[in-house]
Amino acid sequence: MANYLAIETTGGRRFAAVERALREPGWDEVRIRVHACGICHTDAVAVEAGGGAAIVPGHEVVGVIEAIGPAPAQDWRVGERVGVGFLGGHCGRCTPCRRGDFVNCADQPRLGLTADGGYAEVLYARSSGLVRIPDELSAVEAAPLLCAGLTTFQALQQGGARPGALVAIQGLGGLGHLGVQYAARLGYRVAVVARGEDKRALAERLGAEHYVDSTAQDPGEALQALGGAAAIVATAASGSSMSPLVHGLAPRGRLVVVGAAADPVQVDTLALIFGTRSIAGSLTGTAIENEDNLAFAAQRGIRPMLETFPLAEAEKAYELMISGAARFRAVLVTEGANA
Repeated sequence: MANYLAIETTGGRRFAAVERALREPGWDEVRIRVHACGICHTDAVAVEAGGGAAIVPGHEVVGVIEAIGPAPAQDWRVGERVGVGFLGGHCGRCTPCRRGDFVNCADQPRLGLTADGGYAEVLYARSSGLVRIPDELSAVEAAPLLCAGLTTFQALQQGGARPGALVAIQGLGGLGHLGVQYAARLGYRVAVVARGEDKRALAERLGAEHYVDSTAQDPGEALQALGGAAAIVATAASGSSMSPLVHGLAPRGRLVVVGAAADPVQVDTLALIFGTRSIAGSLTGTAIENEDNLAFAAQRGIRPMLETFPLAEAEKAYELMISGAARFRAVLVTEGANA
């Protein structure tokens, strides 16, 4: 069988282009010809740490099924456009799965971390992790929505705010610029909390009614002046920047954390108790929830702001993402793909 190109990492920011042999998909697997793969900050878990086994990063993958294993979980067909996000498919047998908690499946591959991901021309994936792609979305547009989009979409729903309530999005990067669009289309009054005045115009263009410059005022006090936020989605990878947000919550408000930070969030327990406020984490969503996410984005005109790069420039694209220079999502496109 023919070979395909993959970009491997063994950590320490080392990348290597390698040729791999094609194989037939295994039990409950499909083989996908990759068209596009987004570069996400979570890729850094594999790329930055040293001394690991070689793995292909990438978990925002869109392509076409070109082969199907002997026991797919659903009726998939060759030639169908599909995507795979961070969660590579639940097992259906473990205790969380038996209780319907597929996100926390105990035997689920995490693409680019525990299973090879999409920095490649070909991806092998469990059929239970596949997501159908709407015709209205190109592969390049859909790829970042499979993780960054789903993450903010699910976090907003977990926030539990009523339509018309004030909802804040903290951060206006790869996650935040999508979160603002989702929040506005879901019918919330949207406030953006970000650093500096230079992001105000973009926040308003994406659908925000209010903008809080966290370098000029306390964000918690600013949100309280607006009546208090029913929910805040924290996307910036900084625990210290999230800490003041609890004071900006309305009674029974919820801070939903999706930005993975190295430093802790410090909490005033009185602010939690008096007002019955809460803090929760949110980890992406299931394959069917991702289909809901893509359908909503396609229908409501939610699109990522992105830059594209050929697969061979994966290292360059990764460095732009990790430095914060990418605006706002970097997407790898395979040669000859109809993206």
